[in-house]
Amino acid sequence: MSGISTSSSPSGAAPHTGQAPLVNIANALTVLRLALVPVFVWLMLQPGDGMRLAATLVFIIASITDRLDGQLARSRGLITSFGKIADPIADKALTLSAFILLSVAGRLWWWVTIVILVRELGITLMRFFMLRRAVMAASRGGKLKTVLQIAGLIGLLTPWAMFLPHAVATAVDLVAYVVVGAATVVTVVTGLDYVHQAVLLSRGGQADTTAGTARRDDTRQ
Repeated sequence: MSGISTSSSPSGAAPHTGQAPLVNIANALTVLRLALVPVFVWLMLQPGDGMRLAATLVFIIASITDRLDGQLARSRGLITSFGKIADPIADKALTLSAFILLSVAGRLWWWVTIVILVRELGITLMRFFMLRRAVMAASRGGKLKTVLQIAGLIGLLTPWAMFLPHAVATAVDLVAYVVVGAATVVTVVTGLDYVHQAVLLSRGGQADTTAGTARRDDTRQ
């Protein structure tokens, strides 16, 4: 389930020569995503479907920056220590705040939010701790988990009743719940896989199957 990389730069990426500047477009997008989190939270806490729609749009914009900053960092050789730390923090702040707010609003079961919260924070802390030994490369399952989480969250955040007939809006909500259910399963399975990687690394196991060279999108766990 684990993805690995044995070269210093991904295929197709610009060669990384020298130290990338701290102030660059990739890091700027990460900071923007962090700044959008409190805006998203504030909008979600306001009454009315109009504010909820605005919150959803902010969430979508922030999610797009998550994709863009990684692509720019790799293609332009803009990977920095700040980016490696701030990028996963921004990702988790955005998605976990959305899960928590949906549960507060009664749109999502608290047990789902708690399972995802424990997994995401636990694995993020573990990966930072394991940096002393090696970078734990993101698995395909981890990237699938991110896609499913974002898709499910957008589905539950959007006030579909503003645009669609009640029956259709209800059906779309049901699909969103199915996606969140799939995301929860993948979240747990990939979390167990990362723990397995960490155990092998701690025991001096096969590094070629458990670690990879740091890439900006390696933080998508």
